Amino acid sequence: MDTYATTLIGKTADQLSQLSLAAAQGDYLGAESDLLDRFGVSRPTLRQAAKIVERDRLISVRRGMHGGFYAERPDAQDAVRALTRYLRLEGTTIRDVFAVTRVISEESGALAALCRDPQLRSELAAFNAMIDGNDTPASVVQAETQLARLLAQMSGNPVLRLFVEIGYTFGIHESDVRFYTSSDDRAQTRALQHNLCDAVLAGDADIARLMMHRRSAMVTRWLEREGAQTA
Repeated sequence: MDTYATTLIGKTADQLSQLSLAAAQGDYLGAESDLLDRFGVSRPTLRQAAKIVERDRLISVRRGMHGGFYAERPDAQDAVRALTRYLRLEGTTIRDVFAVTRVISEESGALAALCRDPQLRSELAAFNAMIDGNDTPASVVQAETQLARLLAQMSGNPVLRLFVEIGYTFGIHESDVRFYTSSDDRAQTRALQHNLCDAVLAGDADIARLMMHRRSAMVTRWLEREGAQTA
């Protein structure tokens, strides 16, 4: 493909991206014929540009009835999947990730305690009421992930949410680390979850940070235990 064609495709992709960003998620951007007229490009150029923008999750292209181009938005999971693939290719371990994300996750507890969003606080209260029903490794893993994501959302900081998501997506599902296998581990986790939820709901940022620190210390001990067992 020559330089002119490559440049035109890139320019069209930028224009299509900007068109999507100026609209709300799910908005109809137009049929293919509409965008051909709008951008003044050939059909092959528009379709190649659309593939680039679609890969970035900024548009979706639908066929058939109500077909055409629609505005989309990438979410944290899209970014996390790409980042975790990169980290794995670089030989990153759960210990490497946790060394970075533990400080960030502890801050999420303190910030969550300042949240006054009634919907999010209601979700946390509902979670707190269900904690004691989680007594299998799988259910505790699911609960820990749910709690981490909820606290990160309550923090109001999208950067913090991204790093917490990376930590849980990469770490919790590592096959060589067996968290929550013993009843004592699960009981300790549930107790810390209760204390953390109580502190956040009470608006006590200092206690919430302390509870998050204790959770981090617990995971650190588990990682050290796993390391000793596999050495």
